[in-house]
Amino acid sequence: MSMIEPVMNESCGAVTATAVTSRSRFAGMRKTFYLLSRSPLTLIGAAIMLMVLLLMVFSPWLVPFDPNAIDLAARLQAPSAVHWFGTDEVGRDLFSRVLIGSQQSVTAGLAVVILAGTVGSLLGCFSGVIGGMADALIMRGMDIMLSVPSLVLTMALAAALGPSLFNAMLAIAVVRIPFYVRLARGQTLMLRHQAYMQATRTFGASRWHLITWHVLRNVLPPLVVQASLDIGTSILMAATLGFIGLGAQQPTAEWGAMVANGRNYILDQWWYSAFPGMAILITATGFNLFGDGLRDLLDPKGRGR
Repeated sequence: MSMIEPVMNESCGAVTATAVTSRSRFAGMRKTFYLLSRSPLTLIGAAIMLMVLLLMVFSPWLVPFDPNAIDLAARLQAPSAVHWFGTDEVGRDLFSRVLIGSQQSVTAGLAVVILAGTVGSLLGCFSGVIGGMADALIMRGMDIMLSVPSLVLTMALAAALGPSLFNAMLAIAVVRIPFYVRLARGQTLMLRHQAYMQATRTFGASRWHLITWHVLRNVLPPLVVQASLDIGTSILMAATLGFIGLGAQQPTAEWGAMVANGRNYILDQWWYSAFPGMAILITATGFNLFGDGLRDLLDPKGRGR
């Protein structure tokens, strides 16, 4: 019995610790849902975001017509029971093109945020950890990029790379990198003098270990908020480049390009530009509302408001 009792005590202790951890996680989830429920706009934004993502994934199976099928006999028809959003100048169904266009526009926004957020976060954390001349050079380069208006720099890069959706995404991502660099560096500088950071350096941890295991985990919440807010901005910028001819090219169904094509018919065939424009507006608004709510949720000062 004397040998069995310690084993039983250890097993009971492990079970108790697991139960406590599960209860704490459940309580944390309940608190998160409670805070979200206090913000109707955040719930609306989350619902819009979820709907857009589902439409983006399942749009190939939801479209009633081939989005690229030309039917000149049905050109520029008004919205009807057959063509819910009407047709364009070559008879393509606009409802199908708006649905399938979500894959291009939303994917562009997500890709821009992933690329810019990853590169900018790592570069900002590295700059804050290493300091010295490297930090000064990196930040002066970011300041130079930020001194040029974002849209002007984006158009210049997109024009230099050539008109295509991929080049437009790359240009937007490059322009958005400095915002993540400055945010990650600022958070890193706040953590550099923490006791656990000093202790980690004392035990000989490498800079890469500091960045990946200590810095990134602590700076992640504000970076996630910035990313959620940037998705809507990136979608708008991609649509802007498509509108001026530097983004997606025909016959690709992309919301900004569709609005640009419909501007020649805006006086008589209003639906051509209206429905893709509404898709851009609703999607950007949903992501921005969700980002604002996420920022308030992760900001301790904002919870009390």
